[in-house]
Order: sequence, then structure tokens, then C-alpha cells
Amino acid sequence: MNKTVILACFLAFTIMYSCKKEVKKPQSDTKTSFKKKQVVYQVFTRLFGNTNATNKPWGTIEENGVGKFNDFTDKALNEIRDLGVTHIWYTGVPHHDVITDYTEFGISNDDPDVVKGRAGSPYAVKDYYNVNPDLAEDVENRLEEFKALIERSHNAGLKVIIDIVPNHVARNYQGLTNPEGVKDFGADDDKTLTYHVNNNFYYNPDESFKVPVWEGDYSPLGDETHPLEDGEFDEVPAKWTGNGSRLSQPHMNDWYETVKVNYGVTPDGTKDFDDLPAGFENEDYQKHFEFWKDKTIPDSWVKFRDIALYWTDMGVDGFRFDMAEMVPVEFWSYMNSSIKTKNHEAFLLAEVYNPSLYRDYIKKGKMDYLYDKVQLYDTIKHVMQGHGKTDNIPPIQDDLKDIEHHMLHFLENHDEQRIASPEFAGNAEKGKPAMVVSTTISTSPTMVYFGQELGEPGAEDAGFGKPSRTSIFDYIGVPHLQRWVNNKQFDGGQSTEEEKTLRDFYKRLLNFTVNSAALAGAYQDVHAYNRERTENYTDKVLSFVRWSDDEKLVVVSNFDDANTYEFQLKIPQNVIDSWGLNDGNYKASDVLYNDYVSDLKVENGMGTISVKINALESFILKIE
Repeated sequence: MNKTVILACFLAFTIMYSCKKEVKKPQSDTKTSFKKKQVVYQVFTRLFGNTNATNKPWGTIEENGVGKFNDFTDKALNEIRDLGVTHIWYTGVPHHDVITDYTEFGISNDDPDVVKGRAGSPYAVKDYYNVNPDLAEDVENRLEEFKALIERSHNAGLKVIIDIVPNHVARNYQGLTNPEGVKDFGADDDKTLTYHVNNNFYYNPDESFKVPVWEGDYSPLGDETHPLEDGEFDEVPAKWTGNGSRLSQPHMNDWYETVKVNYGVTPDGTKDFDDLPAGFENEDYQKHFEFWKDKTIPDSWVKFRDIALYWTDMGVDGFRFDMAEMVPVEFWSYMNSSIKTKNHEAFLLAEVYNPSLYRDYIKKGKMDYLYDKVQLYDTIKHVMQGHGKTDNIPPIQDDLKDIEHHMLHFLENHDEQRIASPEFAGNAEKGKPAMVVSTTISTSPTMVYFGQELGEPGAEDAGFGKPSRTSIFDYIGVPHLQRWVNNKQFDGGQSTEEEKTLRDFYKRLLNFTVNSAALAGAYQDVHAYNRERTENYTDKVLSFVRWSDDEKLVVVSNFDDANTYEFQLKIPQNVIDSWGLNDGNYKASDVLYNDYVSDLKVENGMGTISVKINALESFILKIE
């Protein structure tokens, strides 16, 4: 989904940091309860097993092919787990709008005038109680095929995450397989009113919906044609659009394929539901669950809670919530406490881009994890591109230290450019130091997007989706991944040596992170300390230390793609004291490749390590 409209509100957010001159005390080791880090592998489900390499822009499912649930074989899942993955996020599972004709199975056709791409946006969900028919070998048996995938994933040792999109649904939402007693969104709405607390949608009562005016040479299916592509879509009265547009004819850059869900917030912003009591952000999910039990709840809240519990009962282990900040935090308190009551280990990840809302959505909304995009991702991207300084990274960790565990780290996802694309870094190797930093700087989970570990550049012109991002709207093949899939042998049999080497790096790194006690322990920046005191130590290098009772690590990364640096890395006395080290020499060995060894020399309580680090190289030095 194009989030430009929403993100524009936050582009003005600039992190103003300065290097602090004093030696900071190490953060207290309050994270020992987190036994190990977690790694989420986001896979775009319909693309993973697609071996068709045609890649025709706007191609049909027959022309360009599509992956299936059944492509995730035991072999494929075991290979994903062995990469160092703990959770797999199957993106695009709930039944969303598609252009492919499934009327023989009782599924209504979707109108190209309100569908993005030929394969459709996974964030325009049409039926929350079933799955995308594209993903099934047997369309009538599609839900059973997904249940079998859940079981295979669990047998492989992977927890399963799927999307829920509470902010909006497809314009033509139609539940075909609702459980008994479940009514569709909008079924009981009073459409003569713009707003009612128990209406699921907002309306323009005296107006009909109009398809956007297409600008330039755009048309819904490119040069292709379709019987329903006529510039019209029957919706009376018109509903408000998913991104909040109240126009009966939204702009083509609005989320015109979706409608905004009403959570009991009036058009003027007044909340038609109870507030959480003062201080309730400090209460656990059980208290939140009890709070809502005797409250009058807007109908949309109940509908989405029931959807989440339906999938939880099926065996889904967690959810990624799209654009969560566009939905009131009180709803999340209700929703997430209900999920946690059913499964207290559920993994709840939310897309929130406004840093001023982070703590509310974690503490009041009971989210487990939020994207660390606006701060860490945006900053590290600039460093990877060569125009940012590593000096700006440590202050982010300091700013977020009270919630650092809850800020999920990533370098790619379905909304972002591929690292290897010219628009990002142009070279997957530039992702290596960034991945080391991203995975080791905090106790938070790491997320990897499928194909990232192979250097996929997202170069295809797929149709609606354009190069630099692997399209989520089109039927398309993913070439680097297809070579690893190797006609569904899932063994890298067609991968280039560069792709194999990159995947080996990811495998080494991720497996180390999920098994490291230190990475679930304490952190201290030593970068600013060395920037002031160490010759040849530049703003292209970053260093920090991590430790637990039985593991001590020094992490050093070089983001420079052209230069090798040699320096004497200094470890402050307060770190040496925390580690309980006496004067003397201690072996410092790299745990990634085991081919770099140095010494930590402690004299008068101060530590020094001789470092020679090549371009785009990183060391995770274990002190022995």
C-alpha cells in the first residue's frame, strides 16, 4: 500500500542529536528475562513458490504464475528455520481483492476500478474469515490448505504471523464463509447517517461513490483490458476512504480501493467510548481485559476482536497490524488484551510511524513490538547510502532505551526499497554492516524480508508495483529467490556464488543472534567515546558493547565501501568494571567467521583492542 500521504506527516520529524562528551554509565541489565532474541522472516506468500520467470507487466496469473501454500514444503520451512528464524510472517493470507475470476467457486468478481494491480493489494481485505483463493491448489479447500501450512510451520519449529488491517477493508467487502452469527461489516449500518457509534463505516448519505480521475497515462490494468473496467463502481451512499479522505470521489493517490472503519470516533474527533484510567499504561494485559468486560463497546471493536480470536483458535501465533496508529489506542487495549488472554505468548507487531505515539501504543495499547522505522531504519539507510553519519545511531538507542526491546528492527519489508536496488544502496553488500548493527544493538526482534538474504534488487516492472520494491500488487517472479528455490528443491542449486555467500552471512549472523545471551543483556555505546579519543576512528565506523553474566561482546562495523581502517578501539573503564576484568590480556575472537583474532588489553582499568577492519566488514568480538 502506498503510504506516502501518511508518512508525509512525519518527514519533518528530524532527530537532532549531538555526541555526548561524558562517559555514560552502562544501562542496567534489566533485560535478562528475555531469554533470546527473535527473528521474523516476512514472506510474500503468493511470490515465494512462484517459479515462472515470464514477468510480463500487468501479467495474469496464467501468464506470470503464482505461488501456493503447498509450496512451503517441509524442506522449504526447515531451510527458513535453519536460517536462524523463529517466526514466519505469511503476508497476504486473508482473502483480498483480486482480478482473477473465481466465480465458479461462488466468489464475486472484483472491479479493476477499485483494485490496485492485477493480483490486488493484500491490505484491501474482502473476507476476513477465509484466505486468498490464489494461494490454494484446490480453491474450495483453501482454508484447509492454510491450516495444513500452519501445522507444517509449527512442526518446523516456526511460529506463524499473519496480517490484520483494522483501519480499513476492501470497498466490496463480502464474507462468504462467516461463522454462525457473524455479520459482514456494514450489514447493520444506518446509511442515512454520516456517523453512528455502531456503524462500521462513515458515509456521505446524499452522494454516490465515483472512481478517481486517473492522471497521466495510468489506467487500472495498464494496457490490458477487463469487462468491469469502465470507470464506474456502484457504491451508494459513498463511504469514506481508508486513508481518511472524506471525498465521494477520492484522489488516485488516496487508498481508494479501501473504506475507513469507524471505531466510535465522531467526524469532529470526539471519542464515543470510555477512556483508560490514569496510570493504566502501567497495568498488565489481564487488568486491561477486565477493564473492558463491563463496558459498552462499538460494534467494529467486537468484529475485529472476533476476527483475531478466530485465527488464534486456528493456531496462528501472532499478528502484524497495518497502520495501527490510525486506530484509537483504546481499541488496541481491548483487542490485544483479548488476544493475550487467549494466548499470552501471541506476537503482536504494529506499524506505527509517529515516535510520539510509541509509548502509548506499547503501554496502553499492549503492543509487543513496533517498527523502528522513523528513527533507526531511516538513519541507518542514510549511512548505507553514504551521506549519513554513524554518529546519529547511538543517540537513537539512548532515546528509546526504556522501550528498546519493543522496537523491531529491519532493513527491508514490503513497503521499503530493496537494499540492492539503485534507489537504495545499489549493492546488497552494503547491507552487511547495517545488518550486524541492526541485529545486535538491542534486545529487540529482527525482521528479514524474503530474498533479502540473497540480494534481491526488486528490479522488475510488474505493473502497478514499480522497480526497487518487490511488487505486492502483481503476479510476478522474484529472480534471486527463484534461483535459490531451484524448481522447488529449496537448495540454492541455481544461486550464484555471490548469492550463496550472502545467504551464508545472514545464516551465520541470525543464528548467532538468537542464541546469544549477551544480546539479551546489557548494552553500552563506545562510539562517541572513541570518536573523541581514537585516531583513524571515523563517522563511517560504529562500535558498541553487549554483555551478560557469561558472554561479553564488542561489535565493530565499517560502513565505508572503499576504505580499510586501523585503530586502537578504547573500552571505557566503567565497562571493564562491569565485566569484572583485571589488568591483563584477553582473547577477542570474531564469532561470525572465526578468522579474526585480536586482544583486549586492560591496563589501569582501561581496555584497548587493535582493530583492522576492511570496507563493509564487521566483527562481533567475543572476549574470552
